[in-house]
Amino acid sequence: MRGKEVAVALGLAMILCALPSARAQQSVNDWAASLNEGYLVYPDQQYSYSSAVSLKLDVWQAQTKEPVPTLIYYHGGGWFFGDRTGALPYLMPWLARGWNVVNVEYRMSGTALAPAAVEDARCALRWVYRNAEHYHLDTKRIVVTGHSAGGHLALMAGMLTESDGLDENCPADASSEPPLKVAAVIDWYGPTDLNDLIAGANKKTYAQAWLGSQLNKSVQAERVSPIHHVHPGLPPILLLHGDDDPTVPYQQSVRLHKLLDDAHQINELYTIHGGKHGMFGEAEDVKAYKEVWRFLKQHAGIDVQLNAAH
Repeated sequence: MRGKEVAVALGLAMILCALPSARAQQSVNDWAASLNEGYLVYPDQQYSYSSAVSLKLDVWQAQTKEPVPTLIYYHGGGWFFGDRTGALPYLMPWLARGWNVVNVEYRMSGTALAPAAVEDARCALRWVYRNAEHYHLDTKRIVVTGHSAGGHLALMAGMLTESDGLDENCPADASSEPPLKVAAVIDWYGPTDLNDLIAGANKKTYAQAWLGSQLNKSVQAERVSPIHHVHPGLPPILLLHGDDDPTVPYQQSVRLHKLLDDAHQINELYTIHGGKHGMFGEAEDVKAYKEVWRFLKQHAGIDVQLNAAH
C-alpha cells in the first residue's frame, strides 16, 4: 500500500472499532465506498506566507444542504517533524460524522522558532473565518484539536485573544471581522508549560529546539504556554492525557485543569490510566472518543452523530 492508502485503511479501522454490530460495519463500508459523494476536497490552500514558506491547509467540505460543524486539526511532532499528510487517521472519526475538516500545516522549529507555529495556528483560524462562506464552514461551531504539539497549538488557537499580540501576521480588519472564537478545544496530551520543558527535571530536547537560543526564551516560553492564558470567557476545553506519558508530563494537563477550575472555566481532564504518549490501544481509543462526543454535546451544544451508521 502507498502512504495515503495506509492512512485511509487505519482511519477506517478506527471507525470500525467504535461500531458494535455487523450491520453497523456494513454501514461504514457503504459510507467509505461513497465518500467521494459526500465530500469535496480542496488540498494545498495557502493560508499564509511567512519565513519564505507558503503555509497550506486542506479543506474537506461536506456536501450537505445544512451547515455542519467544522474541525480544525493541527498535527503533532514536537514542532520539529511531521506534516499534515500523516494526519488522515485522526480526521476519519470526524469525517464519519459528516463534519467539515480543515487540516493545517505550520512552520517547524527548523524554519522558525517559537512563537511561529502559534502564529500560524491563529492564522489558519483566521483563514477559516475569512473563507467560511466559500467553503460552507460554520464559524459558530468550530472545534480545534490536535495531538501532542498539535494539542498545544489547538489550546493556543482557542485560548488566545487579539490582545496577546500573536495575531499580527494575520491581522483582522477591525471594521468587518469579528474576534476569533471557537466552540470548543479538544487537546490530546499537548504541552501546557514550556518553561517546564526547557529547564529542570522535565527538560525535553524538542521544546529546547523550538525555543532555540533566543535571549528572552523564558519570556517566549511563557508567551506560548497555555497555563499563562487562562482567563474568563474561554471555550470549553477537554484535556485527554495518559498518566504514564514519557514525552509530555501528565502533570502539565493536571495543572492546566486546576487553573481552569480555579478560574471557573468549563473544562474536563480525561485520564488514560497507564497511557503513554498516544497509542493507547484500540479499546482506550474508542472510550476516549466517546468522551469527546459526550463533552461536545454537553458543553458545546454540538450533537455528534455517526453518519455512517444511519
